[in-house]
Amino acid sequence: MTIGSAPLLAAYALNLAAPAKSKGSSLTPLLLLVGLAAFTYFILIRPQRNRAKALQQTQATLVPGAEVMTTAGLFATVVSFDDDTVTLETAPGVQNRYTRAAVAKIISPAAADDDTPDETPDETSKPDAAAEE
Repeated sequence: MTIGSAPLLAAYALNLAAPAKSKGSSLTPLLLLVGLAAFTYFILIRPQRNRAKALQQTQATLVPGAEVMTTAGLFATVVSFDDDTVTLETAPGVQNRYTRAAVAKIISPAAADDDTPDETPDETSKPDAAAEE
């Protein structure tokens, strides 16, 4: 017997002498593990898959003439595309080639018009309407 193993043997002997206490069910750790796995799936994995699927669908619906934004934030117009690459016009006469994965989103004409109001104000929302009465 070596000098370093004496404390281990003493701890082992004390552990055998102590009565086994069973608190709670043996299913509790398993339920916690399953709950953690479900939490991880619904909070991390599932939303990431949905985002990836939406991005893939966006990249598949590219058409020439569409205004797009790249992952770097560059706004450009699609000139042409093939299986893996897309040619974007960043300025009149300036064309750059990117991978399809670089296209982050297609800019819709409605999203580009921020000058138009969303709704027209009616008569009751005017500040003078209350003062006139």
